[in-house]
Amino acid sequence: MDHTAIALYLDLLKGCLSRALFFDEEVWPILGRRHFAARLFGAPLVLDVLRHSGVELVRRAPSVTTPAIRAEGKDRPPHAETMIGMKRLDNLQSCLSDVLKQGVRGDLIETGVWRGGAVIFMRAILKAYGVTDRIVWACDSFEGLPKPDETTYPADRGDILWTQTGFAVSLEQVQRNFARYGLLDNQVRFVKGWFSDTLNTIDAERFAVIRLDGDMYSSTTQSLMALYPKLSVGGYCIVDDYNNIAACRQAVTDYRATHGIDEKIESIDWGGVYWQRLR
Repeated sequence: MDHTAIALYLDLLKGCLSRALFFDEEVWPILGRRHFAARLFGAPLVLDVLRHSGVELVRRAPSVTTPAIRAEGKDRPPHAETMIGMKRLDNLQSCLSDVLKQGVRGDLIETGVWRGGAVIFMRAILKAYGVTDRIVWACDSFEGLPKPDETTYPADRGDILWTQTGFAVSLEQVQRNFARYGLLDNQVRFVKGWFSDTLNTIDAERFAVIRLDGDMYSSTTQSLMALYPKLSVGGYCIVDDYNNIAACRQAVTDYRATHGIDEKIESIDWGGVYWQRLR
């Protein structure tokens, strides 16, 4: 096995999935920014005319984002398949490489896939190492985030993520993104629906890596309750928004306390954390 070629392939893929390799060529669409049209053309109606004509108004990467911000996963790229940044992609690669090396049993799963970048990368790692006996599970509503159930999950009170349409990426689009990289095959399973309805129905005996990116208390709790009992000893639990979303952090804290989980939580970057299940 040519480990140099594998490393080069995976590094290239991370740069493509995040679009970090093409940052200097990136353009951002101006969608719904009617005041821009008014300033440029004198009438906001012009923006609608352009859009209906198949012409898109764009601008170069704004000053609020930089290659360093992209590497940290602190922006929402207009075209990339992932927004988690290079550090969290590196962490995902490290965790998967370790479970493969150590022979930790189980499939790989992400809850909350957005455009599919992280699960595409999971599938790529299996492909690169010739692993044919593990499944990558991509779980999402493919309709955005749920409206908070403030009675059951008070920590989500006031959460407005469900109103942001940018998180809603269709199943068909995610499948096309897999196909773009030649990674849409029978080792990828898509689970569509709210986590409360779907995660307990997944036909997987064990998991080696579970990656949680549901943002909310409810989504994080539901993911942990359904998946953590199936996480193999030696496997990894990765939580994308632990450091930057208080409700997500509280869900992890509550679950770990209830179930006596005391493995050390390691920070990846400004947002993500992980720990290895040791017992």
